[in-house]
Amino acid sequence: MKKWNLVAAILVIVLMIAGCGNNNNNAEPSPSPGNAQGTAPEVSPGTGNGGAGALGAVQKRGSLLIGTEGTYAPFSFHDASGALTGFDVDIAREIAKRIGVKAEFVETQWDGMIAGLDAKRFDAVFNEVSINDERKAKYDFSSPYIASKAVLIVRKDNTDIKSFADLKGKKAGQTLTSNLGKIAKENGAEIVDIDGFNQAIDLLNSKRIDATINDNLSYLDLKKQKPDIPLKVVDEEANASQSAGLFRKGETDLVDAVNQALADMQKDGTYLSISKKYFGEDVSK
Repeated sequence: MKKWNLVAAILVIVLMIAGCGNNNNNAEPSPSPGNAQGTAPEVSPGTGNGGAGALGAVQKRGSLLIGTEGTYAPFSFHDASGALTGFDVDIAREIAKRIGVKAEFVETQWDGMIAGLDAKRFDAVFNEVSINDERKAKYDFSSPYIASKAVLIVRKDNTDIKSFADLKGKKAGQTLTSNLGKIAKENGAEIVDIDGFNQAIDLLNSKRIDATINDNLSYLDLKKQKPDIPLKVVDEEANASQSAGLFRKGETDLVDAVNQALADMQKDGTYLSISKKYFGEDVSK
């Protein structure tokens, strides 16, 4: 028995020595594939691991995530085949292509769109977002790419509402957090919450609201599609507002890339082609 105990003890010692021989703490690390010196691989500016900020993250992912309504013709809507289209959609697709990624749209109701940007559900919003001081304090904008005026739309048989001031006590169909909704509130209107332009027009036609303040370009597009629709414009704002892409504050590299794409689109005629497709003229001024 003692002989067998001695043999077992010798075997344990041999195994321990063998194990220590394989644990070489002082050995040089093996270089990783494609990195012969064992150092971190180089990353091209704006690509790879996202080291270049928001633009790098977008390019690494391979897509620009864009928040949009999908119910706001002619800026963002679905055509007869069900495909997402519109002026802002075409502009955003072209921008994405020019920064080397695909456009991926996330459809969201207007009232939740800015919250979605805050929550990083998307990288930008392209949905005719008006530039104002309140938004500029919290977000960054691209260069403006559209100018528009707010117009007051009523039924053709309406004789009570002739100006914004006549909205006092009247029902106006508006998205609650939009600039257009603020104009209606300032003029004393009772706000009826709506999802977008199309719903406002439906409610107006069915006499469930008295008016809607909306974009003159949306109205012109509506009249082009439905010239006999019994609606009219009775007032408009004197000053045009400018709209642009909306981004989280401080993501300057991404905004700069978008601005360069927009500038190039203006120079080579791509912007004018998209503008004429939807409005028949240049709507950037």
